[in-house]
Amino acid sequence: MNALTDPRVAGALETLYAEAARDGERWAARREQQARDTRAGTPAQPESLVRMGEFYLGVSRQEGELLYLLARSSKANCIVEFGASYGISTLYLGAAARDNGGRLITTEIHPDKCRATRQTLADAGLEDSVTLLEGDALVTLNDVTGPIDMVLLDGWKSLYLPVLELLRPKLSVGAVVAADNIDHEAAQDYVAAIRSPRSGFFNVTFGEMELSCFAG
Repeated sequence: MNALTDPRVAGALETLYAEAARDGERWAARREQQARDTRAGTPAQPESLVRMGEFYLGVSRQEGELLYLLARSSKANCIVEFGASYGISTLYLGAAARDNGGRLITTEIHPDKCRATRQTLADAGLEDSVTLLEGDALVTLNDVTGPIDMVLLDGWKSLYLPVLELLRPKLSVGAVVAADNIDHEAAQDYVAAIRSPRSGFFNVTFGEMELSCFAG
């Protein structure tokens, strides 16, 4: 059984990747607007979760397939995702959860992204295998019960370490933790912590993704 071959899942992924391919145009438009604001003397606004709402920020196909493979091969029953965005990685992990007979719990703070992701999950036929929690992950994930078998960190980079610390007591021995975009400056405290010899994790770097296995 491989839910990624389900026409509904495959079709949803194609739609999302087509939209995600336009992120470059969106970044260019953002930079152009910032340049106009600078010339006009308008104070620059700091990047925020709400202002990032137009960007898809999804994993690549190779990364998504790797996440599916890791979840299936580890027989992950409870998967937690921090940062669904528009749902690309959510589809890969949701497909794995369905095939494993388990569940994906995903989080997203942006209301528009939550609405879009819920529709995507319904279109893909994965709504029964995925729970989407809307709001601050440090709040919404607080009541998640373990054992957690796999975690994807792909939200606001400065929250990687706090989210991991929140979930760590609930991790099963052998749980897989994947953190994307680890080259980002805001993720460096997480990288330093997870790579520490005293972290309790074994780590492998795959491109911009840090893969870690919890040894307990």
